[in-house]
Amino acid sequence: MNTLICGSMAYDTIMVFHDQFKKHILPEQLHILNVAFLVPTMRREYGGCAGNIAYNLKLLGGQPLIMATVGEDFEPYAKRMDTLGLDRTHVRTIPGSFTGQAFITTDLDDNQITAFHPGAMGYSEQNRVAQAANVTLGIVSPDGRDGMMQHAEQFHAAGIPFVFDPGQGMPMFGGEELLRFIELATYVTVNDYEAKLLQDKTGKTIADIAGRVKALVMTLGSEGSLIYTEGREIHIPGVEATEVLDPTGCGDAYRAGLLHGIQSGWDWETTGRLASLLGAIKISHRGGQNHAPTRAELCAQFKQHFGYEIVL
Repeated sequence: MNTLICGSMAYDTIMVFHDQFKKHILPEQLHILNVAFLVPTMRREYGGCAGNIAYNLKLLGGQPLIMATVGEDFEPYAKRMDTLGLDRTHVRTIPGSFTGQAFITTDLDDNQITAFHPGAMGYSEQNRVAQAANVTLGIVSPDGRDGMMQHAEQFHAAGIPFVFDPGQGMPMFGGEELLRFIELATYVTVNDYEAKLLQDKTGKTIADIAGRVKALVMTLGSEGSLIYTEGREIHIPGVEATEVLDPTGCGDAYRAGLLHGIQSGWDWETTGRLASLLGAIKISHRGGQNHAPTRAELCAQFKQHFGYEIVL
């Protein structure tokens, strides 16, 4: 049972400015802003929504297939995928382009200045869902605008249930377009801020949106999540992280838990709890793909937090 993950692959370059931005940005001079920040601390992480979701789903024993477009600089990431056993049959290289890249500078107050270059993501429509075999579940996560729209249509036409995960891609779409995604999708997942934005753009309430899909999942950070399904509102408790180091990729880890639970035919209470656990494990590690619990460790932690056993 393959899970097709349509979304971005990206490099995240994260730099730390050992001071506070506010000391060096003069509000009255913003119209002629010209500042440089010395960043003695820098690291490069493997990321992108599709890459992060697939990484976590592989940890759970799932069978993720990534469908993405990347640039000519993708070779280091490709080697990593091979090492991890992640299939890259449907990762297409776009000549003359870069892989999507985020350049993030953080100060000592955890304020961030980010520049994102989409690069090859803008060609994601060149991939088609029908190119992937034996797919029983999918997800449309942030990617190129045309690719997201076309992949949603293709999942629906093929009769493959899928999760619509607009994330940071939501500003690219108007209300009618978002309603079309919801009409096509089987499930929708958003965080609490995105939920408000989705309501504002579509003019629909959470209850109305939930009534159009099998389940609407809304994450609430450390407060857990809410799953709206079949007229019920299920509260999923949060899991206290051992450390809070880096939220990057937590939402992607959560979504991998959802996908695994759906593929496994689990109830929503158990599915949501697995997703919540994965998010908490991820936040205690820097980067989106540096946590590596075994399945046995995940099962043990699940029982510790929730009092009953699962099998992965």
